[in-house]
Amino acid sequence: MKRALCWVRRDLRLHDHYALSEALKSADEVYIAFVFDNLILDKLHSKIDPRVTMIVDSLKEMEKTLNLHSSSLIIAYGNPTEEIPKIMKEHNIDALFFNRDYEPYAKTRDEKVQKTMLDLGLSVFTFKDHVFYEKNEILNGSQEIYKVFTPYKNKWLETFRSQEEHIPLYNCLLKKLAPFKNSKSILSHNWMQVIGFQETPAVLVAGSSAALQRLKDFEEYIDNYKEARDIPALEQTSNLSSYIRLGNLSIRDMIRLSVEKDNSGYQTWLSEIIWRDFYHVILDAYPLVEKKCFRPEYDKIKWLGSSKDFERWCEGNTGYPLVDAAMRCLNLTGMMHNRLRMVVASFLTKTLLIDWRLGEKYFAEKLLDYDLAANNGGWQWSASTGVDAQPYFRIFNPYNQSEKFDPKGIFIRQWCPELKGFSDKSIHSPHDTEVDEQFIAGCFIGKDYPHPIVGYKQQRERALSMYKAVK
Repeated sequence: MKRALCWVRRDLRLHDHYALSEALKSADEVYIAFVFDNLILDKLHSKIDPRVTMIVDSLKEMEKTLNLHSSSLIIAYGNPTEEIPKIMKEHNIDALFFNRDYEPYAKTRDEKVQKTMLDLGLSVFTFKDHVFYEKNEILNGSQEIYKVFTPYKNKWLETFRSQEEHIPLYNCLLKKLAPFKNSKSILSHNWMQVIGFQETPAVLVAGSSAALQRLKDFEEYIDNYKEARDIPALEQTSNLSSYIRLGNLSIRDMIRLSVEKDNSGYQTWLSEIIWRDFYHVILDAYPLVEKKCFRPEYDKIKWLGSSKDFERWCEGNTGYPLVDAAMRCLNLTGMMHNRLRMVVASFLTKTLLIDWRLGEKYFAEKLLDYDLAANNGGWQWSASTGVDAQPYFRIFNPYNQSEKFDPKGIFIRQWCPELKGFSDKSIHSPHDTEVDEQFIAGCFIGKDYPHPIVGYKQQRERALSMYKAVK
């Protein structure tokens, strides 16, 4: 073919990119396009969203590389089902290449684009790039997808180890890029203004260079990942999730690192990558989980919590220090440690007795690394409503979680500074302290920091009754 278009979406990089690699192999000239999807952007509540800034910054990095090859990104704003055909026609392009997406909206969008291309007599080629294995590649003995993680993981590993070439590398030789100079380049044109958003200060440096450097830095402490990953104050997780979400690095980049050694740290990190594949399989096969419980009986739950308690949870003013510290961190940075995601999700659903969908929606608005499959899977796991979820009677004790995973109160003091004067022991439940200790700490409970908005023990019993009612 003479000309091809590679449509990038959540794969904002120019290395190890399956669709781009194949386009460069197949065509004489290759264009690369990105569409700011107004149907997605219009759903964002705030026009000051650091995730949009990260997308723009990732595109800017790509553009600089393309300019070195006398090429440029094609940028558009609107509905991709209309914009992609326009681009194809304007540049007389023969074939469209893109990597598959598994979210319900994306699948519907891509099917429409494919149909339009075929109606126009143009070719479409799609590729598996966002996950390592798709839903039909890891099946049980009955040729059905797994609904329990451990056997899925075992089959994933068995399949992975049996392949002669474990981890493909999709080289992108940029010599065949179409010579093209975009007058509305992402570097020279104010696309943030066009799409109606304000640029925000960078929470993270976006782009593939930063992502690959962070991956390299992670090698320094991945040996201890199994133990250290649960301690938020240590900051020894990979911190790659925002880059993974944008596709600044590939799933294969991560897996290559995960197999460099065979110890518990590397094995645990690979297991987390497999969890990611698992949740994408579930979303792809059961798109209803976006709105409903995977286990339908739990859609009958009558959630007993109040809107006022939900607001206090969102604000980080519940009177439970570890929960509040986690939520304040999220609100300010858009980031939350994985252990803390489980703590605050269990607290919302099983202590405050509030529908998991409200928490999931709040995370979707705030998380820099928001990914529908992972976010939905995590919330339904915590609420016991999802695939292979924890049993409904497993309810995190927020005090025990605090003492176990922030024993010296380092993380709590960072995000709830009003509590910094309490002892390492008292900081987990400051409301239990005497007034003289509060005076010494310089923080009076009920005045400088709230009393617990609910009692954990009483709420635990209410939660058990709430779940039992639909069993």
